[in-house]
Amino acid sequence: MADETTPNPAVNTQEDDDSQRDKYLTFLVDTEEYGIAINFVTEIIGLQKITEIPNLPESIMGVINLRGKIVPVMDMRSRFKMPAREYDSRTCVVVVTLNANTVGLIVDRVSEVHNIPAEHIEPPPRTAKGGSRYIQGVGKVGDHVTILLEVNALLNQEKLDALADKGN
Repeated sequence: MADETTPNPAVNTQEDDDSQRDKYLTFLVDTEEYGIAINFVTEIIGLQKITEIPNLPESIMGVINLRGKIVPVMDMRSRFKMPAREYDSRTCVVVVTLNANTVGLIVDRVSEVHNIPAEHIEPPPRTAKGGSRYIQGVGKVGDHVTILLEVNALLNQEKLDALADKGN
């Protein structure tokens, strides 16, 4: 007979999943606040030396060595077709993982983790030429809004696979 005080691993996993539900890491790119579901975020690091690699997509600045693992880094300003600006002390890399692929997202600065329940998220606005393809929804946080990003679309699985092939 099992000891009733022994935690059930399945319950702990569910509790961990529940603790991340509705949580978004928010960051600024230019003057807009964006959010990514916290379950995709591995860590936040300072900007490191980026090694440029030829023939990468325009928004991929190159790769970094993250504790022995080569990680491609994407400049979010470039990804969103915003004007470039010099990196500063607040510029950082949000490391995200999707389907065993790790990518660093260069952002102007990280804000905080917000709890945004589903009932506070509106569908993305319809725009011409698929402009909202990266947007999961618009979250209402207090008196302002946060653009919630769809990580699958943002990272585009085909590009990730191509980057993984170049790294091997």
